[in-house]
Amino acid sequence: MSFGSDVPNARSVIPSAPARIACARCDPAGRAIGWRTLATAAIGAFAFWILADRFGTAELVVQVLFGLWFATLVVGFAIDLDQRILPDELTLPVIPIALLFDLTGRNPLVGADLLPAIAVAVVVPLGIYAASIPFGAGAFGMGDVKLLAGVGLMAGFLRAFTGLLSGLVAGGVVLAVLLATRRIGRRTFIPFGPFLIFGALWGIFVRV
Repeated sequence: MSFGSDVPNARSVIPSAPARIACARCDPAGRAIGWRTLATAAIGAFAFWILADRFGTAELVVQVLFGLWFATLVVGFAIDLDQRILPDELTLPVIPIALLFDLTGRNPLVGADLLPAIAVAVVVPLGIYAASIPFGAGAFGMGDVKLLAGVGLMAGFLRAFTGLLSGLVAGGVVLAVLLATRRIGRRTFIPFGPFLIFGALWGIFVRV
């Protein structure tokens, strides 16, 4: 009687190196982790590293408000990347809360520069929206407008403007690469919210 068939083959027990590498990129259910998940995890880590680095010694109200705002940015990043929409539930509440925060004088990124912050929160998003109208619906959505209004009030004039430029540059670079590699076409709809969110965080990170 032969018992050879009862002994498992070594290859069936010990996964190959490629299999181990692939497994490291899977969730516990064995499904591959998509690039959107990785991008969201990266932006979340970046956001909360900034929170600790910039506001770790600030008063509690500053830590709480910026922590909540960063959380809405990360969630908005994930939703817009996946569903191409920035929900009002994430963007609209930021505007009155940020304005009240600024009026109390406790926002360290705005300080006494309240009027410039209000100006950048109103003029810049509406200006970009108006300029995008000739390019058709969806070129720059109302969700992006509300997002930028909140960014202006929370980050202040200079940081909001720096963040906007950074987001535009990042978006341009990514789109150029995707077009050059033919991953997208000229008519492919690309959500711009994630680039604006990255830019907003970058504007705070660079300490302008």
